[in-house]
Amino acid sequence: MQMTGAQIVIECLKEQGVDTVFGYPGGTILNIYDELYKHQGEIHHVLTSHEQGAVHAADGYARSTGKVGVCLATSGPGATNLVTGIATAQMDSIPVVAITCNVGLPLLGKDSFQEVDIAGVVMPITKHSFIVKDVAKLAKTIRRAFVIAKSGRPGPVLVDIPKDITAAVTEFKPYVPSPVKPYTAEIRQEDIDCAAEMIKESKRPFLFVGGGAVASGAWEEVRKLSHNLQIPVTDSLMGKGVFSGEDPYYTGMLGMHGTKASNLGVTKCDLLIAVGARFSDRVIGNPRNFARNAKVIHIDVDAAEINKNILVDCSIVGDAKEILKQLNEKLSPCQREEWLEYIEQLKAKYPLKYRQEGLTGPAIIEELYRQTKGNAIIVTEVGQHQMWAAQYYKYNMPRTFLSSGGLGTMGYGLGAAIGAKMGNPDKIVINVAGDGCFRMNMNEIATATRNNMPLIQVVVNNQVLGMVRQWQTLFYEGRYSNTVLQDKVDFVKLAEAMGAVGIRVTTKEELPKAIAKAIELNTTVVLDCIIDSDDKVFPMVPAGANIEDAFDEDDLT
Repeated sequence: MQMTGAQIVIECLKEQGVDTVFGYPGGTILNIYDELYKHQGEIHHVLTSHEQGAVHAADGYARSTGKVGVCLATSGPGATNLVTGIATAQMDSIPVVAITCNVGLPLLGKDSFQEVDIAGVVMPITKHSFIVKDVAKLAKTIRRAFVIAKSGRPGPVLVDIPKDITAAVTEFKPYVPSPVKPYTAEIRQEDIDCAAEMIKESKRPFLFVGGGAVASGAWEEVRKLSHNLQIPVTDSLMGKGVFSGEDPYYTGMLGMHGTKASNLGVTKCDLLIAVGARFSDRVIGNPRNFARNAKVIHIDVDAAEINKNILVDCSIVGDAKEILKQLNEKLSPCQREEWLEYIEQLKAKYPLKYRQEGLTGPAIIEELYRQTKGNAIIVTEVGQHQMWAAQYYKYNMPRTFLSSGGLGTMGYGLGAAIGAKMGNPDKIVINVAGDGCFRMNMNEIATATRNNMPLIQVVVNNQVLGMVRQWQTLFYEGRYSNTVLQDKVDFVKLAEAMGAVGIRVTTKEELPKAIAKAIELNTTVVLDCIIDSDDKVFPMVPAGANIEDAFDEDDLT
């Protein structure tokens, strides 16, 4: 059948099972938006307040559902406003397809109004970027974009379409996409055997899970491996929820703001099994001394990650879920009571702790956990509040903690929370932000209220750029250069002005009632929680130091 390029875009989205897209219209993408208007019963479009909010929403939708997130933007500044969100998705391996439209073919390369080579701009921060100059190739390109986004190591793909291509007509043939199968081509039996022997011989193994374990859906296999072989488990920021935070074998996060139990345990282990983790600098600290007493097994779908940051003794390349299935079949249950007892002693000696008097970031997170019973989707911005949310909320399932790990994008959370809520309408979704982060994209509160969205926005308000100020306190002799905000923005009034409910919390005693009300109201609520400017995230490892050198407030006195 004959179709325009714009019609083909919509039909291809429907083929891929896309029911929700996020975006902001403009001149060059009007043909696609006109088709969206005709298909609003099949594809729901969420109009965000800014294109950056749209790409973060697509990212949050993808992280929380496991599906591909889709966003739309017009040419020029519309397209370039997606760049930070695309880079965020690339760093954390999130499947997003961004569809932009450009000026017509005769205007390309002539510095036309709102023209930019967006495919070239995003080339270093996508798995692939396309510009479609022939309408006959449009359907094939969009279909390929979805396969690329979700196959192997997931990631973002951009498809740029000149406006005249969206109006051009060509023959379109419907297509039923085949499921993308887990990547197993490079899984070698000798690597499986090598890893199994190393695990059998180990007396002090430690399991370290990252975002790849979430992407592959390997949580059941990870838990089976740990429980059957009595292996303690730590995680990265991206690996939250793969292993339950309530499990007795769980030791807390690893790295710069990880627990002392995890950092010391990994330092003492004789075998580290890393599953879908890229050994970020924020995790390993000084690479020369990281897990220096251990042999390392690295399981990852991306061969480029092997030996990139840490030299390993055994590697298995492929889908983590399939690899762990095969490993579990080869390994019989065993006892490691002495090792587990040592880990329990570390956990007892070095628990996470914080100041109990007054309202604090950790107190806010613990109360959120208590009232949601660990069943909410927690989204964060980046900074102190992000670390508190990682430390003090116990994540029982994957895809319930959404945060910008690799790029560290301030302003990520609110858009991502909107995406998560659209993908999980029956879940409580809470975005935890610092006041500095919230100010960056707080305009998306208007998006939430426009869509009558039950969403809780917690502002951990300390009137400073908390994490940067913490570094200035500890390493820059208290020279607070441009980190003290103390502005006159009233977040409660701002929430009300955008159609949300605003609640201010100034004491620890007010907190339970305020959170309960926010949940009960079932609407968009902003909780403005005032905490002390000097509250800090502990433990902490100085940048580049050994992870066992983690210190807390007691060590500073």
